[in-house]
Amino acid sequence: LVQPVASGGGLVQPGGSLRLSCTAPEFTSNTCGVVWYRQATGKRSEWVSSRKVDSTTTYADSVKGRFTISEDKVQGTFYLQMNSLRPEDTAMYLCTANGCASSWSSGTQVTVSS
Repeated sequence: LVQPVASGGGLVQPGGSLRLSCTAPEFTSNTCGVVWYRQATGKRSEWVSSRKVDSTTTYADSVKGRFTISEDKVQGTFYLQMNSLRPEDTAMYLCTANGCASSWSSGTQVTVSS
């Protein structure tokens, strides 16, 4: 069972950027992709983005053009680069492996506020 660890959240002003990381030893091999979700307080969880093993990547309409997934196989890490952040991006962000048996990471909080 893949047990990813998410990190990189923080407080940023509107228009700013953050890069989240999702790390697991299994990500050093080309066997798993990644899925990012987020959950804002009082709201249902929302799918953010997915990357398959073949690198096919999809994004929710709400983040398309602003968020980008990349990967570093040496580090065993998938990144979620978030640019042009908006207050509505404030949420707990979680990741899980795509295509492999995996647990959810603990969340990393992103707060966009002036």
